[in-house]
Amino acid sequence: MIPRNQAMTDMQPANEIAKDAKPRSRNPLRRLYDWVLGWADTRYGTPALFTMSFVESSFFPIPPDVLLVALCLGDRVRSFRFAFWCSVASVLGGLAGYGIGAFFWDLQAVQNFFFTYVFSQATFADVTRLYEEWNFWIVFVAAFTPIPYKVITITAGVCGIGLPMFIVASVIGRSARFYLVAWALWRWGVPAKRLLDQHLGWLTTALAALGIGGFVALKYLL
Repeated sequence: MIPRNQAMTDMQPANEIAKDAKPRSRNPLRRLYDWVLGWADTRYGTPALFTMSFVESSFFPIPPDVLLVALCLGDRVRSFRFAFWCSVASVLGGLAGYGIGAFFWDLQAVQNFFFTYVFSQATFADVTRLYEEWNFWIVFVAAFTPIPYKVITITAGVCGIGLPMFIVASVIGRSARFYLVAWALWRWGVPAKRLLDQHLGWLTTALAALGIGGFVALKYLL
């Protein structure tokens, strides 16, 4: 028999999500965020996660972590399955973004759309310069941290970054990020959600910095 306290703990995710509900916002981005979160309460949660992970890699503004967290809280046993589909879709979406940069960037309409709605021309120029030196690491860091991955995928195509390297960096970075989120929620549930809401950005950035620092140290010490 499951103790009463344990049963109440297992019911917490749904209660916590309900508590987090807020009145309908006038902010379009917040309304889009709430719309994404709403898919977690439907039977189409996993297809929605796959779709949003795919489009976020090239133009969609809301990161898939939002829906991933909600789905993992609702069914912690399937957390790693959700992370798998999120990772696969995000890498495929990254390849689509790469294709946009490689084959369609010369179209003025494409540039106008992205510079108006997705990222600024100044950001695009900065990332282009970074690719001259960092290549693998700029893709990995963007895939793993809160840096907008979509900027990196499209710019990689424009700059003609090696496709195998781009795929490897994307697979490692995206999978590490989403599986980290899934593992934390599988292990700790609602307390992990609170921690991720507050600190996911700096946590992933710190881990990426440690990884790069270790690689640089090996390069110069060996």
